[in-house]
Amino acid sequence: MNSSTLLEVSGISVSFDGFKAIDNLSFNIGPAEMRAIIGPNGAGKTTFMDIVTGKTKPDEGHVIWGEKNRSLLKLSESQIAREGIGRKFQRPTVFEDQTVRENLAMALKNKRGPFDVLFYKKTREGAAKIEALAEEIGLTDELPRIAGELSHGQKQWLEIGMLLAQDPRLLLVDEPAAGMTATERDHTTAILVEAAKTRAVVVVEHDMEFVRRLNCKVTVLHEGSVLAEGSLDHVTQNQDVIDVYLGR
Repeated sequence: MNSSTLLEVSGISVSFDGFKAIDNLSFNIGPAEMRAIIGPNGAGKTTFMDIVTGKTKPDEGHVIWGEKNRSLLKLSESQIAREGIGRKFQRPTVFEDQTVRENLAMALKNKRGPFDVLFYKKTREGAAKIEALAEEIGLTDELPRIAGELSHGQKQWLEIGMLLAQDPRLLLVDEPAAGMTATERDHTTAILVEAAKTRAVVVVEHDMEFVRRLNCKVTVLHEGSVLAEGSLDHVTQNQDVIDVYLGR
């Protein structure tokens, strides 16, 4: 794997009860790159993310990570998370009873040993990091608020902020625009585009308008393998993509 690649997935396949969810899929992404993954339901988008994060082990193929060319297939989910791969699911999972500030503080990349948690002290460095994260996700004014009071869009931003607090090198984001207002979608676009300047960001999305605003390379999945890849204009003019996905 060359130095311009952060994650390389090659020839992975996985079947569930005889159904091939992923079929000889290959995919790679650079260290500071935005990528959108689109495709019809059942195309393998979620299974792909499950494999990268260690939730699902493929039947064959390789998943190689980072400068040291480590195989992620030998690692557990928690080890993969520690390697710097963060995942955001479609529904936001924040600590509803805690404030925005407390949510971000809990997510900060601290030592996680039993004694470290007991003797965790609020540091100036930590406080500054929380302020910077809040600004990045647009929630500075909401820091003292209880997270359960936030709007759907704000909860999504908080969860992205909690992932960014762990300083991941790769961020996997599942349908971030779902259920958002137009203004919230614009803000979400800005957060993800900014994040992709310093890390790899993979966005699985159905909303084509949202994908267009990300202005990035698009990978189209169909029946568990890559059907087309390129700019959104390039892939949406591909007859195969029109037949299996856009023409429906």
